[in-house]
Amino acid sequence: MPLKVGRGAEAPPFLVMDVIAAANARAAALPPGAPGVIRMEVGQPGTGAPRGAAEAAIRALRSGTPLGYTEAFGLRSLRERIARHYAERYGLAVPPARIAVTVGASGAFPLAFLAAFDPGDAVAMAAPFYPPYANILTAFGMRPLLLPCDAATRFQPTVAMLERLDPRPAGLIVASPCNPAGTMLAPEELAAIARWCDAEGVRLISDEIYHGLVYGEAKEASAAAFSGSAVVVNSFSKYFSMTGWRVGWMVLPEDLVRPVECLAQNLFISAPHVAQVAAEAAFDCIPELEENRARYRRNRDLLRRALPAAGLDRLSPADGAFYLWADVGHLTNDSPEFCARMLREAGIAATPGVDFDRERGSRFVRFSYCGPEADMAEAAERLRRWLRP
Repeated sequence: MPLKVGRGAEAPPFLVMDVIAAANARAAALPPGAPGVIRMEVGQPGTGAPRGAAEAAIRALRSGTPLGYTEAFGLRSLRERIARHYAERYGLAVPPARIAVTVGASGAFPLAFLAAFDPGDAVAMAAPFYPPYANILTAFGMRPLLLPCDAATRFQPTVAMLERLDPRPAGLIVASPCNPAGTMLAPEELAAIARWCDAEGVRLISDEIYHGLVYGEAKEASAAAFSGSAVVVNSFSKYFSMTGWRVGWMVLPEDLVRPVECLAQNLFISAPHVAQVAAEAAFDCIPELEENRARYRRNRDLLRRALPAAGLDRLSPADGAFYLWADVGHLTNDSPEFCARMLREAGIAATPGVDFDRERGSRFVRFSYCGPEADMAEAAERLRRWLRP
């Protein structure tokens, strides 16, 4: 008799991970001296943890103090430092008791979804979207409800879209800056969405992991400023350049504090102790982190100037984060095949749009520009030669 396969096996793949594997294989197969693969497929800063964070981890490791389990919600000193961050950056008084340190933002989303929603619940989000939102919901038996968005709304949801939903969803996920388009909700737009959610009994989940990585005139705001019932997710992976350390956090509403704590105790125990020590120290490394942000902005500006010369002139505004969402519909209607050829023929790894929008993503590609500046300049030249020989 065949064995049962659980419902979680229905979760779709996160295709960018397959692109990473293909790029690694391509790089390993190159002969010595051949031009390398330029990595534009993954949202991973090209720099490591800031120096002060790494030095704090080294001191902790050398101290002889056991680095064991912390409280499920993390080190008290780190939670207090995150609370101070909200006061300094946003002018918000967030009690440390409402802050949960998590195993990256990736560990925060399952906790939020399990605490806030039930199997069968619909949770709305803009499309294109960060794939694990929908994939985790699917694994839990919840229903992603996709709101098709385009350049007309800067790839962001609007209250008008939400008003048309009948019945109302149990939840709404927003991201500002968003992945993959890098666009933002203006503070007044986020406030209006938060008010609508509160009025309609819809739980707002606000993904704020790219806060700090904002360019030009765009302004960032936290949903915590507009709603006491919203769940805010953030991370040390992007602005703080600590992807592999696996530390994130949530700002929780009062009614979800204990439910999330119980789930965290059982699912994760705690985020890694040494990573929490490093994360706390990262808040004192702002000059170095701002240098990183300046480099991302230069990369963004270079690509927005250079890619049109290669025929890629339909680009998202990219207010923040470190992504360009490129409409390649005039070149292909098969973005996975297009990206496979780009890797094979131009040596550039990028992510096909179907990872972020299953219905319309066949005509889009996401380029990440958080790598070294020389790589971004070389990528623009390779794309020009490849697409316009």
